[in-house]
Amino acid sequence: MDSVQLSAGGAPLLGEPLPLELANTTYAVRSQLRDGLETVEHLAGWLRDVAGRLGTPLRDRDLAEAGTADLAVARDLRQAIRLIAQATVTGDQPPSAAIDDVNQVIRTAPSWRELRWAAEPSTITASDHPPVAAALAEIAMATVDLFAGPDRAALRPCQGPGCVLYFVKQHPRREWCSGGCGNRARAARYYERTKTRAG
Repeated sequence: MDSVQLSAGGAPLLGEPLPLELANTTYAVRSQLRDGLETVEHLAGWLRDVAGRLGTPLRDRDLAEAGTADLAVARDLRQAIRLIAQATVTGDQPPSAAIDDVNQVIRTAPSWRELRWAAEPSTITASDHPPVAAALAEIAMATVDLFAGPDRAALRPCQGPGCVLYFVKQHPRREWCSGGCGNRARAARYYERTKTRAG
């Protein structure tokens, strides 16, 4: 397997559940879509960025072994999550192919939790599969929890101009994925008001 150069992930991290963080690796800059998983290096960097939130242990050498097959799985999983999220926020039935894609990722790298005990007890997610595949399967399992759990009702698309990100609404007044999107939305409304008055 080719070794990859590790770099920072290519997408914003907003502290959302991991399935949404993966979905949000498709993002927009000035209304132009960007792909935060263009390369294997981007995937390795993104996984390194979220490694502390995963139960699957990921070391740099594990990430350096990520390959094009892992990238394809991550992109397919991302697309499936985005399709399910879109259907969820519009009240539609998600495409069965998207649900099948999520379930397939889970089946390709089954895992289990194990108890560890150093100074304090802790758990890890263990698997007989390569760590990157196991991490993607863990994110797929978290996808099941997200869409079958109580957070599904709080899932929202960002209302920022040109934004394509999703978030879990945890405050009644939250309408944007980030403060930056909120500022752009307020600036756009102000511009429209002043343009109307001037015209």
